[in-house]
Formats: sequence, structure tokens, C-alpha cells
Amino acid sequence: MAKQDDHDAIYKDFAEAVNMTPATLEKFLDTDDSKRVGWKGEDGKGSGESVGHKSGKRIVEIKHKKKADLTDDDYAHMKKVTSYVHRHLAQGGPKDDVEHSDWRYSLMNWGHDPLKD
Repeated sequence: MAKQDDHDAIYKDFAEAVNMTPATLEKFLDTDDSKRVGWKGEDGKGSGESVGHKSGKRIVEIKHKKKADLTDDDYAHMKKVTSYVHRHLAQGGPKDDVEHSDWRYSLMNWGHDPLKD
């Protein structure tokens, strides 16, 4: 029962943190801004896909599933997404031009548009 309670809490937190629809997120993930921002890994070359961009694709998959079909791995990713969104929001965005900021684009890769609240 405790595991189900944890899953319910994670599901609720994820639903609150991810305020973009799967269609909106997919459309954003196809943009140059989405592909440009974010941490690209340990190689230091900045090549390849960012962690946030990969996460966005996974969020779309999760959002298309029925709650009953979510796996433990899905819940682990949902928890990671919620933590990232809360941490990033707490840092605060830029004073000017939030709409076109890397801060906003990074959050959007993780399914949260700070201008949508």
C-alpha cells in the first residue's frame, strides 16, 4: 500500500509540474531552441542530445500512457522531472526577456512553461 501512496503522490506532483500538453511539448522539442539548450553530457564537447531534450521525449511517452500502465521506471522519471522543475523555478529566471530565455527553454524541455502559470 505504501508504494501505491508514493505513486499517487508522484503522479499528482508530476501533473502539477508538467503544465504542457504532449502535443505542445512535442512541437517545442522539434525547435532549434529546444535542441540548443541544456547539459549535453560529460564529453565537454556539447555534442549530442541534452539531458532535458531526452527527458522531454520520455515525458511525452509517459503522458500518453494510462495511469495503470505506468512502470516503476516511469514513476522514477516523473519524480526526477518534478525535482528538476522545482529546483529550476526556485533559481528564478532572468530579469529581462523571460519569454526568449534559455532558462525558460530548459524548463520547457522538462514539460514546464513558466509563462503558462
